[in-house]
Amino acid sequence: MELHSFTYNLFQEQTYIVTGDGGRCAVVDPGFSDDIEKADFFGRLESERLVPEAVLLTHGHFDHIFGVAELQSRYGIPVYMNEADRKVMDDPDACLGRLWPRLPDRSFRITPVRDGDVVETAGLKFEVVATPGHTPGGICWLLRNEKSMFTGDTLFAGAIGRTDLKYGEYDDEIRSIMEKLMLLDGDIRIYPGHGPASTIADERTGNPFLEPFNEAEEDSDTDRPPIIIHPEA
Repeated sequence: MELHSFTYNLFQEQTYIVTGDGGRCAVVDPGFSDDIEKADFFGRLESERLVPEAVLLTHGHFDHIFGVAELQSRYGIPVYMNEADRKVMDDPDACLGRLWPRLPDRSFRITPVRDGDVVETAGLKFEVVATPGHTPGGICWLLRNEKSMFTGDTLFAGAIGRTDLKYGEYDDEIRSIMEKLMLLDGDIRIYPGHGPASTIADERTGNPFLEPFNEAEEDSDTDRPPIIIHPEA
């Protein structure tokens, strides 16, 4: 596996090209939004002689989908996304859409995926890990053999995704991270939707947003049931 990363658009979103066999590749969250960014992205594909075979979306917020329609139009490739985020993608108020000078083309066709699915493309196996919270249909794409995961806006280096936007749910976000991502091998490298890469181990021990929940785990019996975040009275 070889990785090409780009920082695009108003929100400094991270777009990834993940290469597999023979120049075949998958694109995670194509966020290029203007002619300069478009030329940069497609120029890299051309210079590296890469051919996209799929688009993998972590969620439906505008900053992560600006380039999707053009990629599908040019290459006729599938776009994989959790169907639960369709309502997020179609709602400008769900992701500060009023701030954008223009809205992304959302006419592309999606191929729905859900937790546990495996998308085999470009000679790689991308596992779907459903992580609702930042959005209801948020997912992470795990390359288990390559020890890599694309976490979108669920988990960042030293932070977690915001949940104050429309459809966001804080309790779901914490459950997704603590009960799924933090149980993965510590040497898995994470590539988030914004900011630098990290590892599961580094976030497990050093992410200040997760520290209270890590302490709760350490203080509890090993046989206790999973943490219930903000239980109802």
